[in-house]
Amino acid sequence: MNKTLTKTAISFLLICTGFAAFAQNLLPQQWKFSTGDEITWSDPAFDDSGWITLSPERVWEQQGFGSYDGIAWYRVTFVIPSSYKKYLGKKGSFLLNLGMIDDCDETYFNGKIIGTTGTFPPETVTAHDKFRSYEIAWKLVRWDKPNTLAIRVFDGTGNGGIYAGPPALVIKELFEKISIIPQFKKGDHVFSGEDVIKLPITVENKSGLDIDGIMNVRITNQYGDQLETHHQPLRSASGSETETEINLDRVVPGFYKASVKIESGLFMKQMDIRFGYEPEKIVSKNDRPTDFEEFWSKAKADLKNVDPRYKLIRIDSLCTPSRNIYLVEMHSLGDVLIRGWYSVPSAPGRYPAILQVQGYSSTIFPSYVNYGEDIIGFGINIRGHGNSKDDVNPGFPGYLLYHLDDKDEYIYRGAYMDCLRAVDFLFSRIEVDTTRVGVEGASQGGALTFATAALAADRIAVCAPQVPFLSDFPNYFKVAAWPANEFTNYVEVEKKQSWEQVYRTLSYFDIKNLAPMIKAPMLMGVGLCDEVCPPVINFAAFNKVRAEKSYVIYPEAGHSLPNPHYALKMKWFREKFNLPSNK
Repeated sequence: MNKTLTKTAISFLLICTGFAAFAQNLLPQQWKFSTGDEITWSDPAFDDSGWITLSPERVWEQQGFGSYDGIAWYRVTFVIPSSYKKYLGKKGSFLLNLGMIDDCDETYFNGKIIGTTGTFPPETVTAHDKFRSYEIAWKLVRWDKPNTLAIRVFDGTGNGGIYAGPPALVIKELFEKISIIPQFKKGDHVFSGEDVIKLPITVENKSGLDIDGIMNVRITNQYGDQLETHHQPLRSASGSETETEINLDRVVPGFYKASVKIESGLFMKQMDIRFGYEPEKIVSKNDRPTDFEEFWSKAKADLKNVDPRYKLIRIDSLCTPSRNIYLVEMHSLGDVLIRGWYSVPSAPGRYPAILQVQGYSSTIFPSYVNYGEDIIGFGINIRGHGNSKDDVNPGFPGYLLYHLDDKDEYIYRGAYMDCLRAVDFLFSRIEVDTTRVGVEGASQGGALTFATAALAADRIAVCAPQVPFLSDFPNYFKVAAWPANEFTNYVEVEKKQSWEQVYRTLSYFDIKNLAPMIKAPMLMGVGLCDEVCPPVINFAAFNKVRAEKSYVIYPEAGHSLPNPHYALKMKWFREKFNLPSNK
């Protein structure tokens, strides 16, 4: 195999030149869009001239639809030259790469459905973090004539629509045989102790064709600020590997993205390469209120005055010879009724316990809290979630803003106390070894894990948050479209409060301000590609933890961590609980 070596140092003063002569993107940059739902909108003959125009690279909340949840459609029309036929190869098809879509989609090409990801209501299954790539057979193409792409999208809450693009139509044969391969020294894509970051990238060409095009590299920081750009000709012979080294200096602790795009007249391929630099040194502004500890002491005192009235209901249909399953009812702050699922090994004894706290708008089910033969599991549905909606039910959207005007009534004051009530329940049980109680959860559950470990610091022995939410709000709203859009509407459209007032209230619930109170060892899981709770806000809280702590970064993961993290987490729990590792 021939190998071509091209070493490129990228500086801050490179001149950006146009490259239209080298490349052709068949999909326009602006698409038609409409809320609502009519199946006739998939028909190429439908007249969409009255629809608005927007970009398919950003969620619709960022383009004038900040409060819309439901079904909407995208449409775009474009021409595919017949000259492309000779490059289709044996597979004879194109790939339509759409990026990601929040939450689910049905995609049509010239009126024919070519793919679907996720499930539409009433039994919604979100796929907001799944990359969409659909095959289009050449027989569906109208050569040298208008072709119509129509995409039906459902969004349940938060962000909605197509993002993480740009969408591209590519020749499958070429796309699959030309690879962009970053060469990281460390598996988690994190650099440390280096004045200049050196990131080697290999372009591997197995297409059978010599490629003459351009490589475009754009470096941005965690806030989307552009740091460097570079455009260079790319001539890649079939069977060759072309190596380019990106040098990035003047970096500060944080997270970065190198968007590498290869374009020619035949195809386009893009890869976003994420990496971090000394995340343990990320520092966020100190906005902890002076009465912070008094505020939470008062909340815990108010909770103590509520009679929990614990009630266990054995669910015979869910029990097995090795475990008994109970529905638990109890009363929390404000005398609010909440429920959870309690899973106990059937053999007599005292066992360690893990409290599982939930993600935003999700429901914890009995199957979630089976931690094996020798650990008790308890999953709590906090107020307004799952089967705990009797007394408090703001809905989604709406939950995040519920009583935001009063810190003593704000929804998360009660939610955090619900988690402490769950700890109270575990400590009331004779079968629980109260020296070995842990807590874990993801996203909102990651934030609740921080809050529980902080506010019940003397009772929590271990904690394992994943991709934690509710952290470093002033910076969070800069890096994530949602939930910033809900708060922006609240402040700037409805004018209910000022930003200063909003941030003042949120500072009492910001997990970075709770983090110093944690005493338990912590294991945090992070998705480097997480667009919902980006790594920078995870570390804003993590870095303020004074207890024993460690983290694992998954460089290809978004807001959902891969299955190996579950095994790693459970191994860690078992070690901390002094349990044998073979169960």
